Amino acid sequence: MSHVVQIATQVRDATAVRKACDRLGLDDPVEGEVKLFSQTVSGLAVQLAKWRYPVVFDLKTGESKFDNYQGYWGNQKQLDEFLQAYAVEKTKLEARRKGYSVTERSLEGGRIQLSVNVGA
Repeated sequence: MSHVVQIATQVRDATAVRKACDRLGLDDPVEGEVKLFSQTVSGLAVQLAKWRYPVVFDLKTGESKFDNYQGYWGNQKQLDEFLQAYAVEKTKLEARRKGYSVTERSLEGGRIQLSVNVGA
């Protein structure tokens, strides 16, 4: 039986963040305080390509904080790609933790299909 699922992404897993960074060829995330343009925030910071300031994830709340100055300091598409990569990696980690197998397939338009096999 097949099910289609949409996932609203909250970033709470440091391992999945690291795997998403690896997947996208980004530098390793850094834990700590980060100065954005007008404020200092704490969390796990990911520097997206061509972004002036990193995106900072509060793993306790799942919230992300960033300042891309309405797209002038960073393209929203890159953050969306990171969140997609995070969701894929988190799903794979959780499925495998439960003993399920996972296959991944790239689709048109940058979409990704994951198939989780829960057994016979």
